[in-house]
Amino acid sequence: MKKTVYIVAMISSLSLIAQDFDSLINLKALKYEANVIELRHWFHQNAELSNREYKTAEKISNVLTEIGLIPQTKVAKTGVVAVLEGGKPGPVVALRADIDGLPVKERADLPWKSNMTGKYNGEEVPVMHACGHDTHTAILLGVAKILYEIKEEVPGTIKFIFQPAEEGAPAGEEGGAELMVKEGVLKNPDVEAIFGLHIWSQIKAGEVFVRPRGIMAAVNEFRIDIEGAQTHGSTPWTGIDPIVTASQIINNIQTIVSRNLPLTKAAAVVTIGSIHGGVRSNIIPENLYMLGTIRTLEESMKETVLKRLEKIVHKTAEANNAKVKITYQVSYPITYNDPVLYERMLPSLKRINGDNNVHLMTAITGAEDFSFFQKEIPGMYFFIGGAKKGTDPNNAAPHHTPDFYVDDSAMITGIKSMSTLALDYLKDNK
Repeated sequence: MKKTVYIVAMISSLSLIAQDFDSLINLKALKYEANVIELRHWFHQNAELSNREYKTAEKISNVLTEIGLIPQTKVAKTGVVAVLEGGKPGPVVALRADIDGLPVKERADLPWKSNMTGKYNGEEVPVMHACGHDTHTAILLGVAKILYEIKEEVPGTIKFIFQPAEEGAPAGEEGGAELMVKEGVLKNPDVEAIFGLHIWSQIKAGEVFVRPRGIMAAVNEFRIDIEGAQTHGSTPWTGIDPIVTASQIINNIQTIVSRNLPLTKAAAVVTIGSIHGGVRSNIIPENLYMLGTIRTLEESMKETVLKRLEKIVHKTAEANNAKVKITYQVSYPITYNDPVLYERMLPSLKRINGDNNVHLMTAITGAEDFSFFQKEIPGMYFFIGGAKKGTDPNNAAPHHTPDFYVDDSAMITGIKSMSTLALDYLKDNK
């Protein structure tokens, strides 16, 4: 009897090895879909700000423990990491989900609407998952459930990375992917490749968008401080006007993109988004500062922008007899899909989602700190649709807005895609 049981088990195992994982992933994705949606609703209702994802991390840790994994907590402050060792030898691959929310007041009338609040820049603010990180977190937990169930057939090791502070750490703090890398999240065991996704409200649920090389922009956020000489507004010649200087700087730096960059090669943006200076109509202030952002999709173009910004700002200030200082506050690399990894894994995305549902996209000027992982190892980042089927995605509220919404029907695409990418990579590289 024991021999018969052994033979049956061996045949079953060999059958699973021989069969494509796809049918198994499809079945288990359907099995866990409702549970993943339930988790997504919980994370949405309990949104927390960057480096403050305490309840979120606790929930992730508890679910991972229930699955059978051993979570490592307090990684990069509030991150959670777990490692699944497959039953067969093979390489190590990582899957990443970001977990933080934003200081946005949710307007959507949902049963699982967020009414959370938190501290942002010293102020009490509403908190909402206005970028879909709740879906990313729930999807990765669903993937962990599926892969743990079939772990004996997994040819390698999978590291699940739940990353805090993708939206940026609070002022004066470190955080996000950069800190995770610094703390060694890609080591012990050493990760060969990493995959990440982002849900998008303006893409139909069930669709996937991806591209090789630069998919999201590098971002450099900067502050320009201008020092003039205060005087009465009626006698501007007796002072040095930082407001006029600022206005000239704003106009002049717009020529960086329009006159210094080969825009047929890639897009770039230089934007001033905030100006602070002055208190009265009849007082020319002594000081002024403004905040801006640079977005580039090509490394040499980024260097050109930074050099030109420095020169234009300093020379314009000099022409006005003002003093000026530029400081850089945030710097993310280009989110860059390794072209070899992309070519190898694109068939996986097409096979599990259907060839007609996977599209080549143009690069976007948003930024992602997933790029810090990609600086260290080959990585692939892609987008899945979040607009409810049958609706016009063009009418969907954009990310980071109070009316932002992504549909639960999108979850299964993420579960299937991430599971397939992990397994296919391990099979092909063992």
